[in-house]
Amino acid sequence: MEGMTLAERLAHTPRTSIDDASAEAEADIVVDAQDMDTHSGAASTDAIVRAAKAMRDGSPEHVRQASVKTCLIVDDSRVIRKVSSKIAKSLGYHPIEAQDGQEALARCKQSMPNLVLTDWNMPEMDGLEFVQKLRAIPTPHAPTIVFCTSKGDAEDIHEGIGAGADDYIVKPFDEGALRAKLQKLERG
Repeated sequence: MEGMTLAERLAHTPRTSIDDASAEAEADIVVDAQDMDTHSGAASTDAIVRAAKAMRDGSPEHVRQASVKTCLIVDDSRVIRKVSSKIAKSLGYHPIEAQDGQEALARCKQSMPNLVLTDWNMPEMDGLEFVQKLRAIPTPHAPTIVFCTSKGDAEDIHEGIGAGADDYIVKPFDEGALRAKLQKLERG
């Protein structure tokens, strides 16, 4: 390994597989580190150091924060989850799916996503209760939460935002409407 750049050493460092998303994230980190190697200065060195530490520690949370944006899609409809996953993926997110609030909460406790798209009406734990419980979890990086639901009355929207959601889109929505909403949220 002598004579190799840090990025080349990182690419040849043995890794343990944590899960599929983590493995993808590690590959992205190596690519990012290789791209940054051509630039000089403290900024590129700092980024490479962060990537190397994330790989060394084997922490999926550190790895995801370093390079992969995750989107948790919570809906009891498989079709809605698949359509939303496709849109999230096209916007650079790694989609993760859950069919109800209880499953979604367990996934969030395992690894906090960057973005959550949730339905309201679901079995086990509805979206409103899920959002309230999610907002109660202490985390350094709270996710952006968007209700994607058929409950479209002004009272429902106020209740959803009051529970902790950042935005709201009413079903049925088309791909263009969801894409525009997510792009707007990314811009801040």
